[in-house]
Amino acid sequence: MELVYALGSAETRKLRYLYRHSGIDHRYSVVPDYSCEINDWVFYPQTENLEPFPSLEQRMQLFNLQAAPLSVAAIHACIRGIATTRELTHLITVSCTGMSAPGLDLQILERMALPKNIYRTSVNFMGCYAAIHALKVADAICSQQKNARVLIVCTELCTLHFQKEPTIDNITSSLLFGDGSAAVLITGDEHKNQGLHLAHFYSEIIARGKKDMSWQLSSSGFLMKLTSYIPELLEQDFSPLVTRALERAAADKNEIASWCIHPGGKRILDAIHRSLDLNNGALSCSYETLREVGNISSAGILFALKKVMEKDLVPGQKIFGAAFGPGLTMETFLAHWN
Repeated sequence: MELVYALGSAETRKLRYLYRHSGIDHRYSVVPDYSCEINDWVFYPQTENLEPFPSLEQRMQLFNLQAAPLSVAAIHACIRGIATTRELTHLITVSCTGMSAPGLDLQILERMALPKNIYRTSVNFMGCYAAIHALKVADAICSQQKNARVLIVCTELCTLHFQKEPTIDNITSSLLFGDGSAAVLITGDEHKNQGLHLAHFYSEIIARGKKDMSWQLSSSGFLMKLTSYIPELLEQDFSPLVTRALERAAADKNEIASWCIHPGGKRILDAIHRSLDLNNGALSCSYETLREVGNISSAGILFALKKVMEKDLVPGQKIFGAAFGPGLTMETFLAHWN
């Protein structure tokens, strides 16, 4: 970023300050250039101004090359020892960082030799809350088809969309987002697998935040807008949202043993912490995920949920999850350990 943005000394100090206080230690990318000297770049032109700047077509070509093997690796890690590929009845692919038709779902089907009659659906361009939307879809399927085994895979290659103009939106996006993939298997209750039981979903839109978080297509990639007002909105509105969600589920805040919040950024997690007046450590799984991989859009909350599930949970313990995205949309779920 320092090289491409060609910032002055004062702006460079600000950039380094933002990185030091981001709460992120590591991020990952399918683009090797970010960890190489300029002479070893393979995706960006070996020029300081990155001209000719990679087009949307070039970025989607790299998405189509990298997203499928990353997704398959996540799926194998998810179902190993639990289900075979032939037993999967539904496949839901989730991404807001790459699209094509035929797309990721068919690439996965071919690579894994999934049943050709498997039910496929795609959740595209919904942003960081899309994993919860996919969970909601899978839950509805399992409620109707008791033998269903629904595989969800969220694959986000956010770093494909680096932009070279040093606007505050581009700087914020470039210091927060990373690449990753997460898969989750949802089954009907009759399978009696140990795991989480999805009990309730609830969502709301904060209309006044519509212009503060957006994701737009452009000829040079996808453009993210993420204003500094988002944490303030969440601090004001998140606790009332949780109250309404729990009322709909006939549950109480004191019953929540674990909180699983989308690791969207340190300021966002801090705002949620203040809004809910939580004890220190209550959002540890989200903070740890942010520190280890950064913000990986829709896959992020599943990374955090995995950490929650690795705790010493006892039957009946309730977990509250939430993620946020363009709109400003807030999606939540309530689950308990089964």
